[in-house]
Amino acid sequence: MSEIERTPMILVTGATGTNGCEIVKQLSTAGAQVRALVHNPQKASMLKGLNIEVVIGDFNEPETLDAALKDVDKAFLLSRPEPQQVKLQNNFIEAAKRSGTRHVVKFSALGANLNAPAAILRWHGQTEKQLEETGIPFTHLQPNLFMQNMFRVAQTIATQGIFYDRVGDTKFSFVDVRDIAAVALKVLTEEGHEGKVYSITGAEALSFEEVAEKLSVAAGKKVTYVSVSPEDYKRRLLEIGVSEWFVDAVNEIYSYYSAGQGMIVTDVIAEVAKKQPTSFDQFTKDYAQRFKES
Repeated sequence: MSEIERTPMILVTGATGTNGCEIVKQLSTAGAQVRALVHNPQKASMLKGLNIEVVIGDFNEPETLDAALKDVDKAFLLSRPEPQQVKLQNNFIEAAKRSGTRHVVKFSALGANLNAPAAILRWHGQTEKQLEETGIPFTHLQPNLFMQNMFRVAQTIATQGIFYDRVGDTKFSFVDVRDIAAVALKVLTEEGHEGKVYSITGAEALSFEEVAEKLSVAAGKKVTYVSVSPEDYKRRLLEIGVSEWFVDAVNEIYSYYSAGQGMIVTDVIAEVAKKQPTSFDQFTKDYAQRFKES
């Protein structure tokens, strides 16, 4: 088979995470040739049954990245947030440069910028710049808060009919992870997305009180949102074992989004994925059982 006829190989990192797993599933369903990079072999079981290749790699071990990127045409760069994120993702970018990867799609965040007031958004901004400076064709995906984040409080909702957060009446254009993956699918399997920055949002901005109302319908009982102070929010998360640096980072992002950044609505899903964004009503309907007491 000639180079022109060869099916492009797509590498997806972070393949066992919420977004990475969905992206791998949609690519596999679409018939793409997919290689999934996973850090923890035990977690790879969630990809069982998909027509994909699984490789084990570590962003802190460049030789494993070189092996994973061998013969890869397009790569999706996604890793969990951590203090060494910029260094680790740059290790991947350098490996992609060495391997001759033709297109790298960077999973970023809404508001990513070198001068953003939130550390995680600055880290994404730094990595975006590093990628751009390599000369490798790139695309940046910058999604807003995920609807699926509500799964983190699903048990409290199911058992107590209540959930806590620290955003007051701030509104967010929550986006379904399945829609983010639909955008990624197009970007990774079509031409013409190079050099683009896509801010990915849902179709409407909702407050957490409005979210609680929609969850009430799905759960079949009253669900209440309680807004707490940033200090109380931090205390609650520390009590359940969340790292302090991460709690502080989330507080920074919430403070930034609370100034209005999280309310913006774009038409990226309709324009790129050629579908209408999933509404929060539909999301709660699809996952209603998670919010109901078993």
